Amino acid sequence: MYCPTHFEEQRQEALQQLIADHPLAIVIWPSPEGLVADHIPLVLRPATAGLGQLVGHVARANPLWQMDPSHEVLLIFQGPQTYISPNWYATKADGGKVVPTWNYVAVHVQATLSVVHEPDAVLDILQGLTQKQESSQLHPWQVSDAPEAFTRTLLNHIVGVRFEIRRMQGKWKVSQNQPGANRSSVASALMALEQDNATAMAQLVTRA
Repeated sequence: MYCPTHFEEQRQEALQQLIADHPLAIVIWPSPEGLVADHIPLVLRPATAGLGQLVGHVARANPLWQMDPSHEVLLIFQGPQTYISPNWYATKADGGKVVPTWNYVAVHVQATLSVVHEPDAVLDILQGLTQKQESSQLHPWQVSDAPEAFTRTLLNHIVGVRFEIRRMQGKWKVSQNQPGANRSSVASALMALEQDNATAMAQLVTRA
């Protein structure tokens, strides 16, 4: 990923938090027919050594899990993103030398894949995914709420996947290359839109 120095985000805690907040990964991998992109929700499992694992599951019919394990895959996690209008720059009045751009936040992960077939281990992955996503519910649903026989049958149709993280790269393109007056005016314009994505970006611009 092309990433000028002023847009680099190297803090591991920031990269991990983005993954936790936006867990749907675009998984790009080399199939015999060419590059394939799958969309898979994943949970980060930190490690005492190394960068940890990203775990999830795919349908057994998905050929991803049969890929050559010696090949790396690319996982992309996308955070807040929004168009930035030149009208929002305070310096527009000083000669009009401003242009549109797009602000966004992303984490790219290079990883290797290992496959999980053992039913109890796959069930553990399902429980972790469910607990993470249900944590905000008033009465969180649990895998054990479904009939056990039903769950065991479904386990026959999925495969667990573990992505061992090799490298992580973060890009926070949030107006850091603009003077303070422009960052302030952009943040105000974004907040005025009263849209979730714009509000999240405004907060990032303010902290830039």
